[in-house]
Amino acid sequence: ALTVRFLTRRFIGEYGDMEFIYSHNMTVDGREILFHIWDVPNSQEQAEEGSSEEKRIQWADSFVLVYSICDRASFNILPLKIQFIKAAKEGQSQEKVPIVIVGNKRDLHHQRVVSSEEGRLLALSLDCGFYEVS
Repeated sequence: ALTVRFLTRRFIGEYGDMEFIYSHNMTVDGREILFHIWDVPNSQEQAEEGSSEEKRIQWADSFVLVYSICDRASFNILPLKIQFIKAAKEGQSQEKVPIVIVGNKRDLHHQRVVSSEEGRLLALSLDCGFYEVS
């Protein structure tokens, strides 16, 4: 839903558990940029598909990892995902891979189980960017 919102500026309440690749042109700092976004929902099955995940990591230049502030499990899996990404990408070159952690559903603060501070501290400890969004 976050990807669709970024691309279309519309909110979709229900979003399936399907994998998509989106392409989108956008002007950033006066330059035309073509984004290719591989939107992959997290699931237990995918966590066990190491080679498939490795291909996605090799395909990408940067990463946005999204968790729900209302779902502790979605937050707890981030350190392993980030370590896996860094091992695969940074092991090949000396460049730091851009990774941003995004806490989603900030508007559901009454259901929050992961604090903003926890998100910020995780991002800081793993050298990632951090945002919370609705």
